[in-house]
Formats: sequence, structure tokens, C-alpha cells
Amino acid sequence: MNIPEELRYSDDHEWVRVEGGEAVVGISAFAVEQLGDIVFVELPDPGAIFGAGDAFGVIESAKAASDLLLPVGGAVIASNPALNDSPELVNDDPYGEGWLVRITLADAAQVDTLVDTLKDAAAYRAMIAEE
Repeated sequence: MNIPEELRYSDDHEWVRVEGGEAVVGISAFAVEQLGDIVFVELPDPGAIFGAGDAFGVIESAKAASDLLLPVGGAVIASNPALNDSPELVNDDPYGEGWLVRITLADAAQVDTLVDTLKDAAAYRAMIAEE
């Protein structure tokens, strides 16, 4: 299973990639595998503000609907517009074209917090091996 080394992972299977003062968020290939075929994704409008751990959207598959939880707090800069017409992009490319939201981090210190609170790829692999 593809678990990119450069990302950080939450216990809820969201991933974060920091790009300067912004963070790109998506769901892991493991989560996609568990959900099955994604049929709908509901994401927030730009400008919406969330705290770490807040539900920021919903993802639906043929099997289930699940809340999406934001691993870090901040303001939404963009939601992936391609998912409106093609939610299956999450299945096809969860770490690339299937990204969910881009946020501005609430403060620069959150980058350090990410390292302390989210799992690196090795720890995430160990966690999903137990599930």
C-alpha cells in the first residue's frame, strides 16, 4: 500500500502535506481502501475556519458515509473543485489529484505541532497493520 514518506498522518486516516504556511489535506490510501468506491464528497467553501479535529466535510462511498476531520486548524483557502464532478479521483489518486482542501495554518507554530501530534509514515504503517 502506498504511504508516502513526506506526509504526516492522523489517527483518523487524513494526511497533511505542509507547503510553506499552507497545508494540503486528503485521506490515505488505507482509508480509501476501507471506504470503497467514493461517490460523493462534500467540502467547505473557502474562508471557512476550523480547529484541529473539527469535522470539515463528508465523504460517501457505496459502503458508508464518514465525516472528514481536519488534522490541523486554519482557514480553508481552496476545496478541490474537481471532486464535485469526479469524486472517484480520491480513489484513483488520494495523494495527488484526490486532495480535499488546502488551508492556511492558524499559526506558524502548527508546523512544529504537526511533527509532534501526527504520525510519520512508519508510525502510520504500524497503526494500520494493527487494524
